Order: sequence, then C-alpha cells, then structure tokens
Amino acid sequence: MPLPPLPPHLQRLLDAEYPRFSDAEIARRRTAMEAALAAAGCDHLAFYGANRAGSAVQWLTQWPVTTEAVGVFSPGKPDALFVQYVNHAPLARKLADQAETVEWGGESSIRRAIAALEKRGARENRVAVIGSMNFDAYAALAARFGKVSNLNRAYVRLRRVKSSEELDWFRIGAWLSDRGMAGMQAAIRPGVSERELADAVERGYVGLGGTTGIHFIGTTSMRNPQVAAPSQFHSSRRVAAGDVVFAEITATFWDHPGQVLRSFSVGEDPTPLYRDLHAAADAAFDAIVAVLRPGATPAQVIEASGVIEDAGFTVIDDILHGYGGGYFPPILGTRSRPGGPVPEEPFEAGMLVVVQPNVVTRDGKAGVQTGELLLITRDGPERMHAYPRGFARA
Repeated sequence: MPLPPLPPHLQRLLDAEYPRFSDAEIARRRTAMEAALAAAGCDHLAFYGANRAGSAVQWLTQWPVTTEAVGVFSPGKPDALFVQYVNHAPLARKLADQAETVEWGGESSIRRAIAALEKRGARENRVAVIGSMNFDAYAALAARFGKVSNLNRAYVRLRRVKSSEELDWFRIGAWLSDRGMAGMQAAIRPGVSERELADAVERGYVGLGGTTGIHFIGTTSMRNPQVAAPSQFHSSRRVAAGDVVFAEITATFWDHPGQVLRSFSVGEDPTPLYRDLHAAADAAFDAIVAVLRPGATPAQVIEASGVIEDAGFTVIDDILHGYGGGYFPPILGTRSRPGGPVPEEPFEAGMLVVVQPNVVTRDGKAGVQTGELLLITRDGPERMHAYPRGFARA
C-alpha cells in the first residue's frame, strides 16, 4: 500500500546519526521545570526511569532510559545522570552531552544521585522526584532528605501541550507506525500466524529507524467470534478465510510514538455483525472529532461517543486518552464503560490525543478496532497518520 514519504525536513531528522532537539527547545523545558520546582517549594529534582520507561529522563537529557537511569536537576546547573549498566554509559555520554556528569551508577545509581544532591547543597524537605521510582530508591532518598515532593502531576502538565519541535518527532513516530500497519496488512493471508503478523509489523519500521512501542493483534472467526480485542501477547493461531484481524500499533521515534488502530476482514467482506460494529466505530470517531476543539470538554466527548450505545454496542477500552510522553489525561470511557471521574479541564491547542473507538458486542465476544493519534489545533483536529481509514478486506 503506497503511503506518502516524509517531508524533507523530517527525513533529515530521521536520517541523523542521533537526532537532537535544539538548544532553544531544551532551554524551554528546563525553564518550565524550574518553575514547577519553585511552585512546589523545592530546590532540586531527582528524575527516574527503568526498564525503558521514564519519559522525563529523555525529555531533560536526551538519553532514552535503558535498564535504569537516575538524574539530578538543579536550576542554573547542568544535570548529573547515572545509568545502568556500565556498557550503557558511553552512549549515554554521547546523547546526554549537556549534562556535567554522565556515569555508570555502580552498585547503586540512587546512592550516586544522593551524593550529587549533597554536593549541590540539597536541604531536607526541598527535593522533588519525577518518575516511577522503586521502593528502595525512594526510601534511600527520603532517609537522607526527609519529605520528598512528588512532581509527577506537574510533569504531566508540562507535557500536555507539545512544542513545534516535539510535534515533528511525533509525526515521524506516526509515519513509522503507519508502515507497521501496512506491513501487517500485506502479510495477512490464510495460514499466517499471529506471531508472523507481529514480525511483519516490525519489518515495516525497524529498518527505517523505528522501535516497538506496542503491536497488539487479534484474530478470530467473524462467524464464530471469540476475541473482541487485540491481544498483548501473540498466539500461534493461524488466520483463516472468514476471519477478522485487528491491531493497535505503536512504533516510536526516540520515545516519540504514533498510534494507529485498524481492522481487516480476511478473504471476504465483513459479516453483517462486523459491518455494524465497524459502522458504529466510524460514527463514534467522526462524532468525537467533530467536537474536539480547544475549549471542548471531556463530557462532550463522552456524549458524542453515545452513538456506540445507540447502536446496541459497548467498548472494551478507553475511547480517548492523551498521549506523547505517557498515557495522559484525559482518559475517557463511555456511558456503558466509564473510565472513572470525568475531568472538567477542557482540551487545549497543541495536545495530542488518541481517539480509538474499540466497539464490541455486549457479550464481549466480537469487536473491531479503529482510530489514531490526532493533534488538536485551533481549527480542529489534525491527523498525524496517513494510513487509510475504513474496514479493509485483506
């Protein structure tokens, strides 16, 4: 399936040995973080990530987390960063080149970070933290500095509205994700396994510089459905004529992902049930997009999604969530599957959201996937993806 190429300025970014954000963009982030620290009454920040998760580490230092990374941020000073393992330190120094210290954390990265905080004169009850810090690391930090302030909510607020530079990186993530979906669609045929479909997804973007966020894949018979949502772990089941294949795919460009969801019928047109399921999903997507404007409220999105219940169906996942640096608020369900208390804060221009009508039958046996990452602009939503919408026949 032909998909458009990247614009030249994005292709240059993708082709760079190691892409970089500008000094101005990094300064913007640091200024915002300094303000968040001051608002919390703190002087220093410890930021943490582990097992390839912890977006604040890359946001501040440009080092994507591998096994573990603990950083120290102090207003007006370069960062100190301690990483695991020892063989990860050379590349971390190359990428986090604005930090004054980038070293192997040795026996304990948090102990190294505590020593750096002490050297910077950190005082009791004046240190904050961002990231899902493990119990031992938090206990060590609190034992030395008393009450540690949690800045995770403040960090989410800093990431909700994206800069123009950040959006360029997310556009590449979306472009790579589209190629993963195209790779899967091209591989769908009777006899292919879910594992082979997952392999085809990765072949679509790995060679272009993408890495895997997720590729959830589901397959089941349209006439005797037993699977309503894509599976997080791929089975050995083989696709047959008359099946439906659906997927949620996220490829990332240096921790800047896209997200695209689609459904395919195999060897024949959708059955009446699947046609109706997808029609409800399309109607919900269009209704939600119609209300997504700066100033629109989450309650309006939930109201727009009511076309799903009106058609006699429900959902099996969130209908919308914020994105880009984490799984961000607002996280919204529908009338029949609430996602928790409905936030009042309106949408803003510059926010990224995933709209994903995951419509299923009320018995939870049949379902479809559609949707994608959108940018909210002053003029309404902008598609980040180019992959065609619709219930395609493979």
